[in-house]
Order: sequence, then structure tokens, then C-alpha cells
Amino acid sequence: MKILVGWDDAQEAQLLELYLAAGDNEARVCLTADDLKARVREGGWDVLFLAMTFPRTAEEGYAVFTELQAEPNPLPMVLGCRAAEMIGLVKYLTHGLRFYLIRDERGDFMFLALSSMESAVAAVRAERSRELASRLREEMDGVRRLQESIIPQGINMPPGYRIAARYEPAQVSVLGDSPVVMAGGDYYDVFCPDDHTLVLLVGDASGHGLKACMSIMAMHTLIRMLGGDRFRDTAAFVTEINDRLCENSIVQGGGGFITLFYAAIDTRTHVMEWTTAGHPLPLLYAPGAEVRPVGVGSEGGMPLGVLSGAPYDAARLELPPGGRVLLYTDGLADAFPMDTAGGHAAFGVGGICAALRACRGRSAEDTLAHLFETSHAFTRGAGRVDDTSVVLVDRTAEG
Repeated sequence: MKILVGWDDAQEAQLLELYLAAGDNEARVCLTADDLKARVREGGWDVLFLAMTFPRTAEEGYAVFTELQAEPNPLPMVLGCRAAEMIGLVKYLTHGLRFYLIRDERGDFMFLALSSMESAVAAVRAERSRELASRLREEMDGVRRLQESIIPQGINMPPGYRIAARYEPAQVSVLGDSPVVMAGGDYYDVFCPDDHTLVLLVGDASGHGLKACMSIMAMHTLIRMLGGDRFRDTAAFVTEINDRLCENSIVQGGGGFITLFYAAIDTRTHVMEWTTAGHPLPLLYAPGAEVRPVGVGSEGGMPLGVLSGAPYDAARLELPPGGRVLLYTDGLADAFPMDTAGGHAAFGVGGICAALRACRGRSAEDTLAHLFETSHAFTRGAGRVDDTSVVLVDRTAEG
């Protein structure tokens, strides 16, 4: 700790410098106002110990105090005052002073000086940490609201289909305080570009915070711009989105990328055509069958924004009556309890499949609620460390 001292007694100043420079500490005593102010403006000090009558009188001491308090980022300050001077403390306290030490005639206060400096520095650092956490919380909340503004609020379901979807942000603890709801890079969308096409997609931008949010917003804007018949040709559509994102400075900055699963369902034939760009494959649960991925990993292409001209293929499957498809981001599978000893066992695809099997015959909304409840219970209430998007699509038995 680097301690700067402005003192009014040269003999005491020598002893103070000796006591305050104990251990790894560094102390510098100034006996004139000009010297003290010059040292303050040099920077690098942790705390200032100032005599009330520095350099000679109480009026001069108060003038130095107010001038230093007016600095853009004032040093933590401890005021040394004699018992007879305590009546003058009021004006200091009303102008920002928080710490003081009583100077006794024998000089015993010097034995307490170092611990007083340490307490003042610790208290100011804790306060600044709380202020930083509060600002971080406000900024994260603003970014999160920006991200959630592109999440669909209410889904128009075509005849023969039921759809439920949910986005949940991650939570992290900041400086031991209450959790911060983090902004992330998750995204989903569900819409009908025409009377017989249902488009489903989930995406996940790398990282967290503003960059991940802006990357997803860039992709969302591109998807809605490139409309028309191209929605149904999933491979061509994803290829074009990738090529555009490879030219986007927001996505490209810092080696960013986006994973995406994109599907278009013909609601007349119930054939789902899909293309994946490095994203986990959805799960299909058909009546009388086990829960399984809709395809194999080899059918996936590279994440978006990595390589312009990268190839993407389309695959197809028919949704049987009563069948359901679950699209999700990795925040769901990667959920784990924070207090697990000897490693972290994730909720995993196995946990998702078990939750789906337990909900056979239940509505899409109830199934989604059960899935999130099961995942939350698996983490023992700790929440997920990554944001999570899930879309569940049911083809009704009559559809």
C-alpha cells in the first residue's frame, strides 16, 4: 500500500513515516501544501493521511482538504485531528470525509495509523466494487432487453400444429452480490412466410454480452431481409446467410461465429427440410418410438461467419401424426450443479430425452415447463451458466 501523508509536525512526521512504511508499505510525508498537492497529482497513491491543521492552521487544512476532494477521482482520506479540534469535524464530514483518527498528546495514535489506513482503503474499494457491479447490472439489463426485443412475443400456429417456445438468460454472481441476469447470444424465431410454410430456427452466437447480442441481431435482420421463396430452400438460405455474416464486422470481430439450426416445414405434406450450421441437432419423439436426433452429426455444416462459401446441405424427414420436435441451444444440455465435487456432470441430451419421455401425452406448453423445471432441479437451483432457447413443435394427431 502506498500512503501519502500531509502533516503539521516535523518530529511526528518522521515517526509516522517509520510506522506507516512497515512491511511492504511505502509512505511519503509532505510538510508543505504545494509538495502534497504535487504528489497527489503524480498519482499512484492508495490513501492520504492528512492533519487537520496541515500545514500550519485549521483554515489552511480545510482549504487543502476541499481542493483535494474536488479532484475527479479523489484519494481515500483519513483526517488526523486532536480532541480539542473535533468540533471542526462537522464541516469535513458534510463535505465527504468518511474516516478520521484522534491524535492524542502522547502520540499513541501512530500505532493505530496503519490499520486505519488499511480499513479506509478496504472500505473505499468495496464501495467502488459495488458501484461497478451496479453499473454492470444496468448495462447487462439494457443489452438483455435489446436481445429480448427480437424474441417473438406470441406465435401464430398453422392448423395441425402446436408450438411452445422459451428463452431464459444465464445468471452469474458479481462480486459476491445478487445474481446478474446476463445477456447472451441465444436466439429463436418461429414464423410463417406463407400459408403453407412454417419456419423454425434456433441460433447461438459465441460469447456473451453486447457483441454476442449484436451478432444475433445482425443475423435476425438478414433472415428477415432475405424473404420470399428462399425460406423453403434451407441449404441455399443458410449458405447466403453465412456469406453475408462473413462480411459483417460485428460477427467477425474477435473470431466470433454463430451456430444455427434452420428448418422449414411444409404444413401440407408435413415434411421438414432442415440445415444445421454447427448447431446441436433437434430431437424427434414419434409415437411408439424412442427419442432420437433428427439426423446424424455428419449432416451438419460449419458455424456461420467462419468461412465464406462453406457448403451446407439439406436433409428431410416427415413428421408423423402426434410426433414432436425439440429444437434447443447448448445451454440446456450443458446445465450442471455448481456444487458437484470431483467434476461437473451435465444435464445432457440424456436428461432432455428423459424429460420428453416423461411428458408423453402432455401439451407442448406443459412439456416445455417440465423440461425447464427438470433442468433447474438438476442444477440444484443454481441456474444455467449459459442462456437457453428451446422451441417445441407438435404435429397434432389429427393434423
